[in-house]
Amino acid sequence: MNKKIITISRTYGSGGRQVAMAIAAELGIHYYDKELINMASLKHGVNVSLLKEVDEKPETGRFKRYSDSEVSSPSSRDYLSKDNLFKMTRSVILDIAEKDESSVILGRCAHHILKDRNDVVRVVIYADHDTLVKNAMYYEQIGEEEALRRIDRVNKDRDAYNRYYTGNNWLDASQYDICLNTSKLSLKQCTRVIKEYINIMDSDE
Repeated sequence: MNKKIITISRTYGSGGRQVAMAIAAELGIHYYDKELINMASLKHGVNVSLLKEVDEKPETGRFKRYSDSEVSSPSSRDYLSKDNLFKMTRSVILDIAEKDESSVILGRCAHHILKDRNDVVRVVIYADHDTLVKNAMYYEQIGEEEALRRIDRVNKDRDAYNRYYTGNNWLDASQYDICLNTSKLSLKQCTRVIKEYINIMDSDE
């Protein structure tokens, strides 16, 4: 397989994290999720707790595209602003993309940050409401009421986060190369589709 960066966007309860982990394991490549926050903390010398507070959460209801500018310097008064903390995570995603190795990156607007690269495969995982509830209860070991609350809260946060930093509808299919509905596809089938897509890309290069 030629170098590929697979970005996985997902609705809460769709099993997107499980798909991301499975495809990384099958391909034998690195999987980046919460590790991105630790990497940003180490790179920029910021307490990891500050980065966790803004991880996939918007600053306000205002929507704006993220700036392509570099991370502000520590002497800047907006160094610890939520927008600058986002840029710190973005800088790590860009570093990963420059490595001479394949990887899977979960969330954090990676599909948008890396959209202009030819070696990126952008995947979104979603499901119908009943499947979201069932999966949330199973994976998180929670009751139905709690599952309903989390689905509503987390997916609203992710939608607002994506809109704020990309200016786009989170689940707009035009942002992705592959859209997978886990209400109809199993985890194994999802990984098979992604692998086959990559094989087709490689055969045409």
